[in-house]
Amino acid sequence: MIFRANRWAAAFVGLAGNDPEALSCLKALIPPVKAIPGALFGHASSRRLALLLQDSAEAAGFAGQSAAYAIRFIALLVEKNLFGHIDSIMARVEELFDQQAGVLDVTAESASPMDDAFQDELRRKIADLGGAAKVNLKTKLVPELLGGYRLRFRGFYVDASIKGQMEKMKADLEAAALVPGV
Repeated sequence: MIFRANRWAAAFVGLAGNDPEALSCLKALIPPVKAIPGALFGHASSRRLALLLQDSAEAAGFAGQSAAYAIRFIALLVEKNLFGHIDSIMARVEELFDQQAGVLDVTAESASPMDDAFQDELRRKIADLGGAAKVNLKTKLVPELLGGYRLRFRGFYVDASIKGQMEKMKADLEAAALVPGV
């Protein structure tokens, strides 16, 4: 059986809508469930688990429909023996909530540290082009790029590095060498 974190995440987000309290409650309830022996393997009693989660939600200050969504979701994952996948589900849930809120996560790789002014300009341009309300920019140093930068976001990849330009020129030259008469 293939596990599909996207489907489970979409189910939670579909149920909770764009209620940030439901997401916060879900995040708060995961650690206590991880501490239950057997919860990762579907061996926790659903009724006992629901009571424990209700107490944990109330202790964390969550109540009402938001808490109910999180409790039902976790109980179902445990019952279906899928709670062991909670980290991958949560990563996707957070992505879906960010998409609904217009938040875009971007990874920027560069050969040398980017100064704050450049990072701010990059955020602004990406937000303008991508229609994002907010851009979370994570930077990573990759010295072999030689200069420039690479961007990764929502399955897109932009290579504006010197290394990338050199590789493209090499590929173009090799392709031209294969063409007779050139």
